Amino acid sequence: MQALITGAGGFVGGHLCVYLLAHTDWGLVGTVYPHPAAAQPEDARLRLKFADLCDPESVQALFEEAQPDYIFHLAAQSFVPASFADPWDTLQNNIRAELNLLEAVRRSGREVRVLVIGSNEEYGAPRPGELPQTEESHLRPNNPYAVSKVTQDFLGLQYYLSYEVQVVRVRPFNHTGPGQSPRFVVPAFASQIARVEASQQEPMMKVGNLEAARDFTDVRDIVRGYHLATTQGEAGEVYNLASGRPQSIQGLLDMLLSYSSVEIRVERDPARYRPVDVPEVYGSAAKFHRLTGWEPEIPFEQTLRDTLEYWRGQEASQVS
Repeated sequence: MQALITGAGGFVGGHLCVYLLAHTDWGLVGTVYPHPAAAQPEDARLRLKFADLCDPESVQALFEEAQPDYIFHLAAQSFVPASFADPWDTLQNNIRAELNLLEAVRRSGREVRVLVIGSNEEYGAPRPGELPQTEESHLRPNNPYAVSKVTQDFLGLQYYLSYEVQVVRVRPFNHTGPGQSPRFVVPAFASQIARVEASQQEPMMKVGNLEAARDFTDVRDIVRGYHLATTQGEAGEVYNLASGRPQSIQGLLDMLLSYSSVEIRVERDPARYRPVDVPEVYGSAAKFHRLTGWEPEIPFEQTLRDTLEYWRGQEASQVS
């Protein structure tokens, strides 16, 4: 079996490569653009290819070379504030890349299982009585990134309905862990703590909205879910991947600070607030659990400790 992983050079893609190398005997082709964001595992079964997924000819050539049985389409612009700053860049990148992949599959006539990655952002702000969010919840995208994900989600469904392309869709809620960009909340806090401990930053942290609560899952549990969804999911269906528990941003910050012996002052930074922010969000993965038995296994405390250790290692490597 051969698998194509778009965005293999990114945070989630790197973890997915590690998981698939450890738990399958597949050959893997991963795309990177313009270069890997994280260190990739060295294995003869993994080939990394530079690819501009927004270029149809580049995608067609990639597909013909990889001859995949499975496609994990992870590549996307995923930072919500960036989508507000440049909406068209997010829409163009996220929609065009997927369209090119689906067209390559359609033209090939081959049976390929395609995993389309949506997001809980598609649901938007829950109204009273609408938590936890399920696959039946209304879609109310309230930022350009969410709009791009709704489009990717339904584009995948359309190709299944129109052409019987074997698309499985997932809507993961927040996921984090070692290697994630410090643009996101958990690594933003962890990297600042590590810098303070290494005397590379004054003992003060800048933070955004601490009142919000989100549904966090470890990225290593999420990629396990992606494998199960691709191999066991029903084509045309959509599945939430979520812990089912809200975790306050204030609470996770307090936990991370408790793992450090350094006294650190916390300061609110208005620039870190979003134009639209939802007070509390959490989801239900009951549908996916019934199908596959999947549920998060890594405690959130371990996720935070591992993320902090990753950033401590980053600081140590810069010093040496």
